[in-house]
Amino acid sequence: MSTHVPKSPPRRDAAASRERPLRETSQLLDSEAMGRTLARLAHELIERSPDLHDLLLVGVHTRGVPLAKRLQKLVADRSGVEVPVGQLDITLHRDDRGERGTGEAEGGRATVVPVPLAGRSVVLVDDVLSTGRTVRAAIDTLLELGRPARVQVAVLVDRGHRELPIRPDYVGKNVPTARQEHVQVELAEVDGRDRVVLLREAVDD
Repeated sequence: MSTHVPKSPPRRDAAASRERPLRETSQLLDSEAMGRTLARLAHELIERSPDLHDLLLVGVHTRGVPLAKRLQKLVADRSGVEVPVGQLDITLHRDDRGERGTGEAEGGRATVVPVPLAGRSVVLVDDVLSTGRTVRAAIDTLLELGRPARVQVAVLVDRGHRELPIRPDYVGKNVPTARQEHVQVELAEVDGRDRVVLLREAVDD
């Protein structure tokens, strides 16, 4: 089964949507560290999945999609099992959609689920977890397409500040942050390079 639903423009990082200017304060992960982190996540997926043939990785647009594809390759390299990968555009299920626009189809983004969800163990993959609202929207989007056996969450960075009772099952790096700090993930597939940086809102003099 393949479901293609064109949606609106790619979701931007929280840092990019702020009105206050942001400045980089530190680099949390470089390319090599990101590679090691993803390798560890792939190892955990293999170790904690009863049957890899039932696993489905689903990336959340935008940067969750290339992360899911990287995890797919790492899992295949280590286990010999090529786990299918899907992708979600969650725009129409965001609870802040009115602040971000109408949600009409633009930009060629799509929701694609390549296999039936029934009986599958689905791992939602995203770059940064904060309030939990993105994951909630992703779950709502996913459940409109079918009923998996279970849904788990894998994120590259968890920066805290949860507003909903969402807890990730797989975490690459925990980064405690202040409210005025933001985590920006850059990936070669989207941004031309791999790194994770900490940004801070500029303070008026």
